[in-house]
Amino acid sequence: MDFCETLSNINYLAVLVAALSAFIIGWIWYGPLFAKRWMKLNGFTEESLKEGAMSMPAIMIINFVAVIVSALGMAMFLGAESDMMFGISAGLMIAVFWIATSRLNDVLYEKKPFGLFLINVGYNLVTYAVMGAIIGAWH
Repeated sequence: MDFCETLSNINYLAVLVAALSAFIIGWIWYGPLFAKRWMKLNGFTEESLKEGAMSMPAIMIINFVAVIVSALGMAMFLGAESDMMFGISAGLMIAVFWIATSRLNDVLYEKKPFGLFLINVGYNLVTYAVMGAIIGAWH
């Protein structure tokens, strides 16, 4: 299968919904579930989060574009013949084998707290499993 054929077989609405799911999961994960712990482990305060070079709308737009790119890459990886279970499995494998192992460097070399690693990788596990389920099931 060539690249153009791969792109033509993608359900772009599923990609968009998968990206939106990541945004919703992130809002819950880094909001009601783990906001206080995440802020403490990062050494952030409410005030320090408001400071910075970029506004929150700009950060969210850039993040959403990045999540769309991730969902598109997942759709290309899963292919047109995937199903929900393969999507979930692939999402979990992406989170564990690529993202978690890469983020472990934050703990090992940057001396970030292991609890922060668990919060961030947990978000990726849930997000990529859900995105995989949506893209895998929705052809």
